Amino acid sequence: MIIREQYIRQIRPFYDSDLIKVITGIRRCGKSIILSQIANELKLLGKQTLTINFEMIEYADAIPDTQTLVNYIHQRMPENQKLYVFLDEIQLVKDWNIACRSLRLENLSLFITGSNSKLLSKEFTKELSGRYVSFCIRPFVYKEIAEYAEQLGKTYSIGDYLVYGGFPKVIEFSDKEAITDYLNDLNQTIIINDIMNRYHIRKAELFKRLVNYILISNARIFSANSVQHYLSSEKLECSVNTILKYLAYLEEAYIIRHLPQYSTRAKRELTFYAKLYDEDVSFNSIRQRNKRFDLTHNLENIVYNELFFMGYELSVFTQNGQEIDFMASKDGKEYLIQVAYSIVEEKTYQREFALFNVLDQSKKKIIITNDDFDFSTSTVQHISLTNFLKMHSLEG
Repeated sequence: MIIREQYIRQIRPFYDSDLIKVITGIRRCGKSIILSQIANELKLLGKQTLTINFEMIEYADAIPDTQTLVNYIHQRMPENQKLYVFLDEIQLVKDWNIACRSLRLENLSLFITGSNSKLLSKEFTKELSGRYVSFCIRPFVYKEIAEYAEQLGKTYSIGDYLVYGGFPKVIEFSDKEAITDYLNDLNQTIIINDIMNRYHIRKAELFKRLVNYILISNARIFSANSVQHYLSSEKLECSVNTILKYLAYLEEAYIIRHLPQYSTRAKRELTFYAKLYDEDVSFNSIRQRNKRFDLTHNLENIVYNELFFMGYELSVFTQNGQEIDFMASKDGKEYLIQVAYSIVEEKTYQREFALFNVLDQSKKKIIITNDDFDFSTSTVQHISLTNFLKMHSLEG
């Protein structure tokens, strides 16, 4: 497995902190691997480490509750030396939060991971307020995919990325049917185990239909009212409050992310509607029929994921009724970014470039497409998707 330095670099300054290091993220995005990589790095520095994975039967049976966990760690603490403790999938231990609060007072550094939303819920922050720092791990971006594929001696094209996304495991499969089966199983586990069971959702059919609608509608403007209208057309009655509650569950479980709308007229974010993006584009693709994949919206979703990975603060930009997909901000620089699958056709070219003509001329303008030919003008930089996926920042 590749070293995910982008994330480890963020965690490294906290190695010796008494704050609990919480590593979160969607299932199968590689949290356990990062935990292992941090432990190995500390071992190479001569540090004492202890790793417990609660998904392994030997630990699940031996450490069922918080007191047993605290005793287990106490028995393994070295004299006069800090112990670095890694607790993987800790939410499986009863009253794990009490154990964390107690252990952080010892001569140890505590790292924990968990897949379900409890680790970033209000319940969690209430219990550990001021005592933790969190890091959210995401599926691979393409630079990581290319590195891992080379390590495995496999090929995973940009086209594969547009359809099957960046969950690390999919790169290990050579057969597209096997990839689809894996992604369907993962989707079922996340939706049923991580959300429906946890929140005791009784209206199963309503929830599943809403989830399907949301995940297949990535990179589109959303409002709770529009979702309610869709559900009503499908003979499924649901209040706006219920829709907002279900969407909050999806965000807490790292399945979707919302991008706020920024209005220059209001000089603020608009809270009544936003764009939604899937954490991984495979959530869209596995819901498509007859392999008619939604490459246009998946491409925009991928650009969002990549920009987020690069560290940009993002919002939808609106001015004078014109909307640009992203306003990206970092280090005092702002960029207006439009995304299209292709601008080869004259009509599409004119439409996409016309959007920039009425907008703030002080910001750098970029259009990203899947075309290889350079369509840059004197005021707009065109970046092909192939080149964009190799970039570490919008400056190159």
